[in-house]
Amino acid sequence: MSDPLLRELDHYVVLEPAGADQILTAAETVAWLEAHLADLAQVPHDLADLAGGRDRAERLLETACELELEPGRAIQWFAVRIDPPGAHPGKG
Repeated sequence: MSDPLLRELDHYVVLEPAGADQILTAAETVAWLEAHLADLAQVPHDLADLAGGRDRAERLLETACELELEPGRAIQWFAVRIDPPGAHPGKG
């Protein structure tokens, strides 16, 4: 079961083997995962019972932090908290 605090986070850092790290919103991360899942020849077994790509991406976001695209090549994502400007008075 995923940590309920993670559901409160709105941003994720995403890591790709051949790309720069990015910070995406939760919605952008779901779309990013959905695109990667669509490129797979076979989706992971635990996602196969879900009908749509968006449902699969959302489940993956809630239950994992890595997806193997092919042997030895994986993408990763991690929830991060981004505090709005001025959230910590006295720190500059």
